[in-house]
Amino acid sequence: MNSAITFILNAEEVRLGDFAPTETLLDYLRLRRRLTGTKEGCAEGDCGACTVLVGRLVEGRLIYESINACIRFLGSLHATHVVTVEHLAAKDGALHPVQQAMVDCHGSQCGFCTPGFVMSLYGLWLSNEEPDRTEIESALQGNLCRCTGYEPIVKAAELVSETRPSALFDPLERDRAEIMSKLWTLKSSQETIVVQKNGARAIIPGTVATLSHLLAETPKAIIVAGATDVGLWVTKQMRKLDPVIFISHLSELQTIETDDEGITFGAGVTYAQAFDTLLTEIPALGDLIDRIGGAQVRNAGTLGGNIANGSPIGDTPPPLIALGAEITLRSFHGSRTLPLEDYFIAYGKQDRLPGEFVEKIFVPRPHEDAFFSVYKISKRRDEDISALCGAFHLTVGGDGCVATIRIAFGGMAATPKRAHAVEAALLGQPWGWQAVAEASLAFDEDYQPLTDWRASADYRRLTARNLLTRFFLETAGAPVQLQRFKMEEV
Repeated sequence: MNSAITFILNAEEVRLGDFAPTETLLDYLRLRRRLTGTKEGCAEGDCGACTVLVGRLVEGRLIYESINACIRFLGSLHATHVVTVEHLAAKDGALHPVQQAMVDCHGSQCGFCTPGFVMSLYGLWLSNEEPDRTEIESALQGNLCRCTGYEPIVKAAELVSETRPSALFDPLERDRAEIMSKLWTLKSSQETIVVQKNGARAIIPGTVATLSHLLAETPKAIIVAGATDVGLWVTKQMRKLDPVIFISHLSELQTIETDDEGITFGAGVTYAQAFDTLLTEIPALGDLIDRIGGAQVRNAGTLGGNIANGSPIGDTPPPLIALGAEITLRSFHGSRTLPLEDYFIAYGKQDRLPGEFVEKIFVPRPHEDAFFSVYKISKRRDEDISALCGAFHLTVGGDGCVATIRIAFGGMAATPKRAHAVEAALLGQPWGWQAVAEASLAFDEDYQPLTDWRASADYRRLTARNLLTRFFLETAGAPVQLQRFKMEEV
């Protein structure tokens, strides 16, 4: 058993054995290392001022992804390469092409947000030689600028792609082989690491089998993958967590397998890792993934984490329930599989026994004749929490009647929940206006939504009914036009 994590910070190998399980990468960089180019802004993964890149080995490749340092705990960094904005410029002070493009395009005014934008664009520059405007905007979803505006920043991204210099100029491209060798040596060890500070423990298991043993011994331990939710427990709620078990490094939990029946995701698969597969296999679900947080959140947050935390407004459970997804829970004593809809029992309560963890998720592929849609309703289109999220999965028989129907919503109840009464009202009925209008009244039987800062109960009820109507119009082939109304016209 080891008592320290090892990672690479810019060009330096760091061995660290004196940190609390909830110490963030941002605090480490700014307070301990005085790398103050990484800024503290929102402390919840929204503004992007704290953006850094984290390099890790995935299936033999070294990939670099933008992440939010403000909610990333040090315990998750073993066998990674952390890159901050200070690493980009040459030793003689010459700016990196991404930085120079920001200067040339006047992409900065006050400058507070600029290092974060540079790091997001740097991540894009490393992974995509010719990004289009949509890909550039997607890379910048998680970065907030309050004064410059996005147009010159987008132009900087376009400029640096057009004038891409030799890769030898870039420190990550130049040193890639050396970094890969070092990370491979660190990753190949399956030692369990336990770091203690003031009695609190950060535990990094070497394997999934070790994880099951650890949870049998400490069933109340907090499991952390991407920390996109748990991180806010610390930065906003000031909670002290102990012990914390980190699992983001476990490649056994990051597998994606497809067959004729569907897709099986390891619980540690990130949104970013799942995106291409879902966009190809289940496009409506892939489109939803692209609206979860910003790129930094999608690079860290996991499908298993979004399920395991049991949030009533998690984005992925409603569509997964509508598709009939199943999850496998594993413990020291074995594994069991259950329908995802049965996992959620009540607010803050899930069907997970002490010592169990989510190991994988099976997502059935919709039949080629089925209709499947998912709608996320939020105040902003991108990087916003849902007011409600509705998913609809329908097959229509040869007689034009509803053969199967599954409807699930998040944000309408204490848990993600199916609309059983609405489904019953539709089943066997002709798929048409009358059936939809009558079934929409049954939403009151299924849900008693709350009023909170995201939306009122009345808004949620009306929107749920409207989404059923929208789904019908889309399945009927009718064009759906989104319109804006002034308040006095409503």
